Amino acid sequence: MFNSSLFENKKVLIGLSGGIAAYKTCEFIRFLITAGAEVRVMMTAAAREFITPLTLETLSRHPVYLETFPAGEFSGTHHVHLADWAEAAAILPATANVIAKLAAGIADDFVTTTWLALSGPRMVAPAMNSHMWANPIVQRNIKTLEDVGHIICPPETGFLAEGYQGEGRLARLEYLVQYLYRAVHPVAASLSGRKVLITAGRTEERWDPVRILTNRSSGKMGCALALEAFARGADVTLIHGPMDVEPPASVETVAVESAAEMSAKVLEKFDQTDIYLSAAAVADYRPAESVGHKIKKNSDLVLPLKKTADILKLVEKRRKPGQLLIGFAMESENFEQNALEKMAAKKLDGMVLNRIGGADAAFQNDYNQVTLFSANGKKAVLKRALKLDVARQIFDFFLNP
Repeated sequence: MFNSSLFENKKVLIGLSGGIAAYKTCEFIRFLITAGAEVRVMMTAAAREFITPLTLETLSRHPVYLETFPAGEFSGTHHVHLADWAEAAAILPATANVIAKLAAGIADDFVTTTWLALSGPRMVAPAMNSHMWANPIVQRNIKTLEDVGHIICPPETGFLAEGYQGEGRLARLEYLVQYLYRAVHPVAASLSGRKVLITAGRTEERWDPVRILTNRSSGKMGCALALEAFARGADVTLIHGPMDVEPPASVETVAVESAAEMSAKVLEKFDQTDIYLSAAAVADYRPAESVGHKIKKNSDLVLPLKKTADILKLVEKRRKPGQLLIGFAMESENFEQNALEKMAAKKLDGMVLNRIGGADAAFQNDYNQVTLFSANGKKAVLKRALKLDVARQIFDFFLNP
C-alpha cells in the first residue's frame, strides 16, 4: 500500500547520524530503490561507528559521501552540487546532536553543510533515548525545524537500546515512507485545516460465537485514502472494521466490528466533517438473530437475514452545505448504470466504481482500476495503478470539479 509512483525517478538524499537505529536505514534505502527512486547517501563520522559505508554503497549503488574535504580530489563545492541534485532529503536516524545543529544552522561536517544548501522537501526522523527526546531543548529544536518547513516523522514508543520501554525508537519503515510521501507530495497543504472522514475495511455480522457474515475487503483502499488525505495536510479520521493492513500513522483511528457500530461512529463524527469517503465494504445483511452458543452441524439450516443500516443515506439526511460526500460501488454487471443510480439515489457528490472479478479486481489487491463519476456529469476512467496512486487521483478528481 505504501508504494507509489510518486517516488519513481525521484532523486532522494539520505543522511545518517550516529545512533543505534542507523541499521534500520538500510531497509528504507532498499524500499526507495525498489520504488524507482535514485538514492545518494551521506554520513556523519559518528554514523560510521554503527554501520559501514560499504553497506550503504551496496544498497544505494553509489559512493557514500563522508568527508567535507576528502584527500586527493577537488571537493570545495561537493556539498552544494549534491544539494542541487537532490529533489528530496531525509535524515534518519536524527540524533539530538544533529537536530540541534540543523536548528541552529551549524555546518561543521559534510551532512550539516549539505543540509543547509538544500532547498527542496526535507524530512527528519528523530531517534534517541526517551529522556533525551522529552528534553525541552530537543523539543524546542524540533519545533524550530517544523517552523521552517521540515517534515518531522516522530519516534515510536517501544524497547530502547538501554533495555527499557520508552518513546524514542526510530519510526517503522511504513511510517518513514508515509512522512517522506507527505514531504514530496506536490499538493502537501491542499487540505490543511480540513477534516476528512473515511471508512475502510469490512464489517462482520455475528451469527454465533464462531460464525459471521462479512465481505472480502482488505482495507487497503481505505487506508490508502487516509494516507493520501494525511499527505495533503488534512485532519483525518479513519473508522474501520477488520482489515488486513495497519492504518497510517498520525490519523485518528476508530475500530468497529459491525455495520451498526460503524454507522454509529460515522454519525458521531460526521457533523464536524468536510469530506466523507465511504470506502468500507459494509455487509448489506446481518442474521436476524445472533445466538450465544455455537450452532451444531446437524442438518441443513435456513438463515433469516435483515438489512443493515445504509450509512450513506443516514449521513445525507443530515449533511450541511459544503460537505462533500463520496461513495464507492462494487459492481459485477451493468457497471456504470448501477453506479450512477446509486449516486443519484443517495444524493452523493461523487462515486468510485469498482468492478468485481478479473485481474483488476479491488479485493485483496495492491492495485486497483476504478471509474470516477461526479454529480455534475464529469467522468474519468483511471488506469490500473497502485492503490495509493489511485487514491491520489481520486482526490485530484473530486477536489477539482
